[in-house]
Amino acid sequence: MDFAQSRRARELYATAERFLTEHVYPAEPVYAAQADADPTRWDAPPVVSELKVRARELGLWNLFLPDPAYGPGLSTVEYAPIAELTGRSPHLAPAAMNCAAPDTGNMELLAAFGTPEQRRRWLTPLLAGEIRSCFSMTEPAVASSDASNITTRIERDGDEYVVTGRKWWSSGGMNPRCRVAIVLGVTDPDGPRHRRHSMILVPLDSPGVTVRRHTTVFGFDERTHGGHAEIDYDGVRVPAANLLGGENEGFAMAQARLGPGRVHHCMRLIGMAERALELMCTRTLGRTAFGAPIAEQGVVREWIADARIRIEQARLLVLKTAWLMDTVGNRAAATEIAAIKVVVPELACWVIDRAIQAHGAAGVSADTPLAALYAHARTLRIADGPDEVHRRTVARRELARHREKD
Repeated sequence: MDFAQSRRARELYATAERFLTEHVYPAEPVYAAQADADPTRWDAPPVVSELKVRARELGLWNLFLPDPAYGPGLSTVEYAPIAELTGRSPHLAPAAMNCAAPDTGNMELLAAFGTPEQRRRWLTPLLAGEIRSCFSMTEPAVASSDASNITTRIERDGDEYVVTGRKWWSSGGMNPRCRVAIVLGVTDPDGPRHRRHSMILVPLDSPGVTVRRHTTVFGFDERTHGGHAEIDYDGVRVPAANLLGGENEGFAMAQARLGPGRVHHCMRLIGMAERALELMCTRTLGRTAFGAPIAEQGVVREWIADARIRIEQARLLVLKTAWLMDTVGNRAAATEIAAIKVVVPELACWVIDRAIQAHGAAGVSADTPLAALYAHARTLRIADGPDEVHRRTVARRELARHREKD
């Protein structure tokens, strides 16, 4: 395995590190104040637009796409340390650098499977950060961790497709700049289990599209991100040319989208854990209890030591996964992708939880980023597939390997 960084990747990393230190961290209180000042705004506060300008000037733009036609063409291994940096300020840095979900996954789909016209209409403005998008897969009425349960219909009618169903957790869907949804639905209900689904591009201003409400995450409405929308698609008609990829290829495309998305999430989670560990060390060194700095307590030292050990272990597994994706492809890296999706959110939750405990009441307040970091990390144990599904994948592949030996 080779995790070596090219000279260009090292330079971009150093630039990103300075960008966070000089611009992003100082903007965090501004971001919070602007968000509080306008509770009706379902979009990023104005300071993010200012950060975007600076990020583009520095060349920190669309770094997640490995295709050099759309960005600097970093490999997954090269992007990993930079993504980790952005995780230290997960609400500002990814958005400022146009590397925030769900737009990243949607751009990957459009880049890989979109027609020239679909790319012109949707990918180009997404790459420029001019619009937002959402991904409508999960449904409130079924266990959507098994995508074969999806019931939304996409039915051909002449030169159009008709989309009917209800989706929720369409992240970013409340944002007024969200122009299009990529909808996963059933085009062949009688087809093979993994050949029933298709993806289609649905403009959100289409007749029959109704954004019903936003859903909250541990009480956070996440409106600065664009919220998480519940959307009705009631007989929505879109041109047949809006089909993304081929008919009945939606399941395979969803898996293709989730591979990079999962590793990007895990990279950022490492950064979140590092930020929490840093805050824990600062807090425990600066506070006294029972006649000594809190950092002198044996249990706190165990937390700090275990946090460092676990972070290093998780980072190595993430880098191995990134290397496999670069060298043998996402399919061959499926076991590792599933494994990091279990290991890294659990790690981040563990470290953030100890940091919260070390801060006492301040840890659960909005006076530190810890509560928001915990909510985000805990949610990622469900998003993009729950832990149990990924453990099932790892176990199935391990058992298959041993059966081959017998």
